Amino acid sequence: MTTTILMFVAGLVLLVGGAEVLIRGASRLAGRFGVSPLVVGLTVVAFGTSAPEMAVTVGAAATGASQLALGNVVGSNIFNILFVLGLAALFAPLIVARQVVWREVPLLIGLSVVLMVMSLDGHIGRLEGALLFGGLLVYTAWTVWASRKATAAAADDALPPPTGNPAVDAVFIVVGLALLVLGAKWLVDSSVTFARALGVSELVIGLTIVAAGTSLPEVAASVVATLKGERDLAVGNAVGSCIFNIAGVMGLAGLASPGGVLAPAATIAFDLPVMLATAVATLPIIATGHRINRWEGLVFLGYYAAYLAYTVLAAQQHDALHGFTDVMLWYVMPLTALTLVVVLLAEARKSRMRS
Repeated sequence: MTTTILMFVAGLVLLVGGAEVLIRGASRLAGRFGVSPLVVGLTVVAFGTSAPEMAVTVGAAATGASQLALGNVVGSNIFNILFVLGLAALFAPLIVARQVVWREVPLLIGLSVVLMVMSLDGHIGRLEGALLFGGLLVYTAWTVWASRKATAAAADDALPPPTGNPAVDAVFIVVGLALLVLGAKWLVDSSVTFARALGVSELVIGLTIVAAGTSLPEVAASVVATLKGERDLAVGNAVGSCIFNIAGVMGLAGLASPGGVLAPAATIAFDLPVMLATAVATLPIIATGHRINRWEGLVFLGYYAAYLAYTVLAAQQHDALHGFTDVMLWYVMPLTALTLVVVLLAEARKSRMRS
C-alpha cells in the first residue's frame, strides 16, 4: 500500500510537471514557426495527449478486441468536452477563438455524424478507416497552412519570435508528453489498486477509472494551459483531441483491425448519440460571447457526472436506473435546453443593441 500511495503521488507530480513542460515548449514553438497557440493546441498538443487513446484503441483493434475500440473513443470524446472543458472553465472562463466556434466545432459535429453513419452496419472497415485517417491528414495540413498564412499577413503587428534553439522546444514537447503518459499510467494503476482494496467491482473500475485515465493528459494540459493564460491552447487541446480521436484513432483502428472495428448495439443506441449531442450542445454555449463561463463549466461537469452515473447503473442493471432516467429526461434536460435558449436570446438582444 505504501508503494501504491507513492505511485499515486508520483503520477500526480508527473502529470502536472509534464503539462507544464509541454505547454512551455508548445507555446514557444508556436511563436517560432508563425503558428498560433490555438493551432498548436488543435494539432501537436491534441494529438500528443491522445497518445493513450491511440495506444489502447489501435492495440485492441489489432489484437482482435475491437469491440473495445469504439467505446474508448466515444467515451474519451464525451470526457474531453464535458469534463476537460468543464474543469478548465472552473479555474478561469475560457475565451474561445472564432475559428473554433465556426470551424472546429462544426467539423467535430460533422465527424460525429459520419462516425454514427459508419457504425450503423455494426462495424467500421478498412476503407472507412482510410477515409477517416486521410481526412485527418488533409485537416492538419490545411490548418497549419492557414495559420501560417494568417500570421504572415499580420507580421507587422506580431511580436518578435522567441530566441533560442527550436530543437530545445521540440525536446520540451516530447518530454512533456512522455511525462503525461507515464503519470497517467501510474495514477490509473494506483487508483485501480485503491478501488480494489475498497471492494469496488471490476466493472465499475473499468467504467470510471480506466475509462477516464486515458484522458488524464488532456485534463492536465488544458488546466495548466488555462492557469498560464494560454486559454486558446486549452480549448484547442480538448476540441482537437476529439477530432483526432474520431479521424485519427478510429481511422488507424479501422486499418489495423483485420475484420473491422465492431460497433456494439449498446454503443450505437446510447453512447454515440450522447457524443453527438455533447458536440452539438457545445456550439450554442461557446457561440454566446465566444467564451465558456464558470457556471457553464459547472453544467458540463454535472452532465458528465450524470452520464457516468447512468453508465454505471445501466451496467449493473440497478433498480434506481429507471427513476434516474426519468429525472434526467423530463426535468434536467428540458431545464438545460430552456437555459440555453434564454442565454441565446439574451446574447442576440445584446448584439442588436450594439449594432
